Amino acid sequence: MRLIEGLTLFFYTLVFFLVGGLFIVVAMNVIPLNYIIDTLNTLYANTDVRLILGITGGLLIFISLMVVQITVGVIKKEKTIAFENPDGRVTISLTAIEDFIKRAMKNLPEIKESRPSVRASKRGIVIVNKVVLFSDVNIPETTEKIQNIVKSRVQEMLGVEETVEIQVNVTKIVHKEERSKDIKKDDTKVPPYRGTIEYSSF
Repeated sequence: MRLIEGLTLFFYTLVFFLVGGLFIVVAMNVIPLNYIIDTLNTLYANTDVRLILGITGGLLIFISLMVVQITVGVIKKEKTIAFENPDGRVTISLTAIEDFIKRAMKNLPEIKESRPSVRASKRGIVIVNKVVLFSDVNIPETTEKIQNIVKSRVQEMLGVEETVEIQVNVTKIVHKEERSKDIKKDDTKVPPYRGTIEYSSF
């Protein structure tokens, strides 16, 4: 994937660099207009040169389409995890794994918020879990606990001994007061009606 990204970046950078340089040359009038006209007349008059330019343009378009197709295919492939069952091929969306990890993290009282991101490659599965922790927790112990739980749950869910790398990024630490405020917000109820009800007769 990195090789494809590097080639794609180099190809499009080269194209934009050449086009941008041509525009600058024209804007600054570096090359005389007569020279450009004579060059174009020569290109149009020479059949071999026009043939070479046509083949080169076709190759550039073909390479561009192939690079886009390969890049899109790799991106789509990396959005799912696939394995073979006796009855056929099974694919699992990375989004489904992320939702599964979120639900698992909700059961941990040390965590206020969890935002996992899953990437899959030939080397295995890489999970980057961005979490918001409460201030009364031990960060090394809590992060190790998160890593162990996520790794065991994901391996158990997939049912295969897939290499799973767990990275935990603590993005924020909140105080207990914020925890109690959230609980109070969830527990708020509409007060009962204490007035009198009047019934009208028809």
